[in-house]
Amino acid sequence: MRRWRSLLTAPNILIGIALGILTMSVWAYLNRPEKEPPWPKKVQGFSYSPMRANENPLVQVYPTEQEIEEDLQLLSDKAYAIRTYSLDDVFEKIPEMAAKYNLNVALGGWIDKNLDKNEIEIQRLIRTANKNRNVVRVIVGNEAVLRGDVTVDQMISYLDRVRREVKKPVSTAEPWHVWVKYTELADHVDYLAVHMLPYWEGIDMDVAVEYVVQNINALKLLFPNKPIVITEVGWPSNGRTRRAAVASPSNEAMFLRRFLKRAEEEKYIYYVMEAFDQPWKQETEGAVGAYWGVYDVNRRPKFSFTEPIVAIPNWYIFAGISVLIGLIILAVLFVDSEKLKTRGRSFLAIIAYSAATVAVWVVYEYTHQYLTFTSVIVGVLMITGMVGVIVIILTEAHEWVEALWFKNRERQFTPPPVDDARLPMVSIHVPCYNEPPEMMKETLDALSRLDYPRYEVIVIDNNTKDPNVWKPVEEHCALLGEKFRFYHVDPLSGFKAGALNFALRMTSPDAEIVAVIDSDYVVDRRWLRDLVPYFSKDGVAIVQAPQDYRDDGKNAFKAMCYAEYSGFFFIGMITRNERNAIIQHGTMTMVRKKVLLEVGGWSEWCITEDAELGLKIFERGYEAIYIPKSYGMGLMPDNFNDYRKQRFRWAYGAIQILKRHFKELLGIKKTSLTYGQRYHFIAGWLPWIADAMNLFFSAAAIIWSVAMILFPKKIDPPMVEFAALPIALFSFKVGKVIYLYRARINAPIRYILGAALAGLALSHTIAYAVLLGFFTKDKPFYRTPKMARTNALLQAIDTARVEFLIMLSLLACAFILSLREGFMVLDMQLWIIVLIMQSLPYAATILVAFISAIPGLPAWLFKRRDVSLRNVVIT
Repeated sequence: MRRWRSLLTAPNILIGIALGILTMSVWAYLNRPEKEPPWPKKVQGFSYSPMRANENPLVQVYPTEQEIEEDLQLLSDKAYAIRTYSLDDVFEKIPEMAAKYNLNVALGGWIDKNLDKNEIEIQRLIRTANKNRNVVRVIVGNEAVLRGDVTVDQMISYLDRVRREVKKPVSTAEPWHVWVKYTELADHVDYLAVHMLPYWEGIDMDVAVEYVVQNINALKLLFPNKPIVITEVGWPSNGRTRRAAVASPSNEAMFLRRFLKRAEEEKYIYYVMEAFDQPWKQETEGAVGAYWGVYDVNRRPKFSFTEPIVAIPNWYIFAGISVLIGLIILAVLFVDSEKLKTRGRSFLAIIAYSAATVAVWVVYEYTHQYLTFTSVIVGVLMITGMVGVIVIILTEAHEWVEALWFKNRERQFTPPPVDDARLPMVSIHVPCYNEPPEMMKETLDALSRLDYPRYEVIVIDNNTKDPNVWKPVEEHCALLGEKFRFYHVDPLSGFKAGALNFALRMTSPDAEIVAVIDSDYVVDRRWLRDLVPYFSKDGVAIVQAPQDYRDDGKNAFKAMCYAEYSGFFFIGMITRNERNAIIQHGTMTMVRKKVLLEVGGWSEWCITEDAELGLKIFERGYEAIYIPKSYGMGLMPDNFNDYRKQRFRWAYGAIQILKRHFKELLGIKKTSLTYGQRYHFIAGWLPWIADAMNLFFSAAAIIWSVAMILFPKKIDPPMVEFAALPIALFSFKVGKVIYLYRARINAPIRYILGAALAGLALSHTIAYAVLLGFFTKDKPFYRTPKMARTNALLQAIDTARVEFLIMLSLLACAFILSLREGFMVLDMQLWIIVLIMQSLPYAATILVAFISAIPGLPAWLFKRRDVSLRNVVIT
């Protein structure tokens, strides 16, 4: 209860209220009313397509005559005329029905590539135009020249024929620039039927009306003897953003209300594009094709005709929902927040309210589309992904705050001095398999120099086949004296855990502490002297020193690895230690022997037995102490292949642990785990799980992009909001790495770059390991070789062949899409950026593999001399 009562402190309440007010203010600012000219009592005309939901002329599903009658009755009070596009099926009867409601008709005939069908349409057009007195204009084709369905000469032939047989004004409808390009068309029409749709040309809504006027004036100068009729003029309420043109209900309302006022002043003849939304047009014009109506598909007005325009009607409801969700998120983030500085809590509040606002906005935008079965499935997947992205951002933000804006580190205590006579005996276990004898001798020599009164060293070599490898180590142990005991066991199951359990059975009954180091570690002589006294505190079961390495200056690759490792030990472990939630790593660690026996020793089913042991011990209610000071240095992987296999083992083992302990971690099974411990273990693995999900995202992005390339008129890029989310997550994580490395380590850019590249290079490996971890049980333990040969160049690159193919696919899609549409459309711009961004981890893999294959590259490219676990002061 104390944890939750801490939420109700005055600073927390003030921060919550302040950010809530700020959130409401942002919503209010973005939805401030815009006063616009009122809609006239009647407009001159509407472009009219009668299809309703689930009706589609492409599959010959047409409206009924009764539905058309209802539309015409509605429009009779709103307009003087309508403009039609086709004479298929029931459409041929529209002029006759419109006459009942005193509506004039600009009669259209559809022209496309099917010349036989065109002939039928021309005959219908002539017959219907001559039959109905209320047909005041005739339009042969709609943008047929623009689409390239017919040539200019073919269109001229159609126009001349219709003009001969119809005694009413005849034209063909094209955008203004087609008339400018093909001026000869004007000699074969009675008037210019012009489309003025500035949205398609990427014109900002604020200057769009003036843009229409300028182009009409230009046409008047070019064709002084031809009347001009604007047969389409409008703005979509939803869809892709084209350069400066944003599709939204408010922009549609403002453009049309401004245009209608100006049209009255300029004496224009026009048809508003269009009366009703047409969802079926998504198949031919992309998503935006559905949203040009003044009324939606259910015949409801989409905006106010007289009142000031507001971007989101009833915005205050959605603002309130944002604040409520933000408060809930903030309450979770503020658990145990009393140790955070005000700046840190304010940062969390900003992230929480921003995430809530974005989520509400995205859901609002998405649910205000015409949804199909496919779009619902895609939407559910995307919204699920959005929630995942937000969760990752929140956990990253929480780690950011706890690393930088913590008031004090309460669990960094100094143990009381302990007399030598009272120091407990320590049993040091050194498991090894097929290790270089000279390296092992160096490790054992360092152990022989330890400044500690009572200890033993047990070396367990499991399954090494070559006596020339393990015999020299056995002989060296004999030379070092009775403290050292060597065991060679073959066969021995259980990998490293099996060797450690064997050593545990061989441990002296007098030993109270078990210490473990890897076979490559050269320990500081004060390791036991300084750290064993921490066990004097009741309840302490683990004392952990960081892993450190002595070969970071060997070459550029190892410098990168060191930089990447350091983030965990400089930042993550410090934060986790405050909640008694460190990840126990199996070297430079000490465990109270009776606790180790109590939990059943090392788990041989898990390939990360060290981390699993730590969690088991926490479940029993014991403490772990992390001492952020180096007491031993080992060797890093010598090449990229070994580096990635090491991370594969860590990630796969994490999922093994998560599956085995998920009831304990979720609180389903009662244990002594605290909320903080559960949080850190789950949150610590979330980025790895996110890498696995990102692999699916990359695959989906490639499939979606290929579909856009193959079917450009049917498949649009994802909504801007969804494309922006992965960009935001990537940017946030990069910003966090740079900021924390600079603030906590004072690292130079080259050091940060090395860490970032090395971390990115492991993304695909981690993703693969996580997925295998969820769907398999027992991938074999992989030992990280020491003092191995670096890969030859071709071999190193070959290890990244899968990543190369994925990178190539992503970049090829980005390149083709950029050629097809350039950067005219905002959502296409963002999608291309997403594709390029998705390729970066795979590119990093190739680059790091290449660097690892050139051992002569100097370490200073990514290393700073004074950045080391041996001299960084942790605050």
